Amino acid sequence: MSAAKLRLILASASPRRLALLGSVGIVPDAILPADIDETPRRDELPRPYAARVALEKADRVAGGAGPDDLVLSADTVVACGRRILPKADNATEVKACLGLLSGRRHLVHTAIVARLGQEKPRLRVVTTRVGFKRLTKDEIEDYAASGEGIGKAGGYAIQGRAAAFIPAINGSYGAIVGLPLTETLALITGLGFRVTRVGCDVREVPKN
Repeated sequence: MSAAKLRLILASASPRRLALLGSVGIVPDAILPADIDETPRRDELPRPYAARVALEKADRVAGGAGPDDLVLSADTVVACGRRILPKADNATEVKACLGLLSGRRHLVHTAIVARLGQEKPRLRVVTTRVGFKRLTKDEIEDYAASGEGIGKAGGYAIQGRAAAFIPAINGSYGAIVGLPLTETLALITGLGFRVTRVGCDVREVPKN
């Protein structure tokens, strides 16, 4: 198989992951968001949960992939102790998440999976420690009202207004945003991918 023929398929609808890839000169050939059930299982811990979801996303998209299709999937989980924080659906959930994170350190686990055709997937999980300052009630209310935290794991976006809440991180900034670039590049280049494409065909993944 010629490495030049590999097609990179991003199994995510996240504009942040797409932008992170673009920042290092990579534009996927296709974007196929994987529609799966992301409900945590009973007593499932955050790190294994992130790995499982990323693997299931890759499996869903790879089901229709050809031998030259390199599927890249990821999942980001914010963990407060053993607790998996949700991707906040509304301002109430954003406020609840920020209340738990205020004045504490927490972990962000981002799992990345690269799968070439029907071969065995390759998995990495990157864990980053994040410290939040103690937030005032007004800061929580104002941030929730901004809408920025809706749809974000843990109810916040470090690349936005929430950056003012975070005095220090220990680990990968990209992983908090949604994709650790060093580890991602190691996975896909290890499978033979080279930056040769400049177009992107956006389609929906077929539902089985």
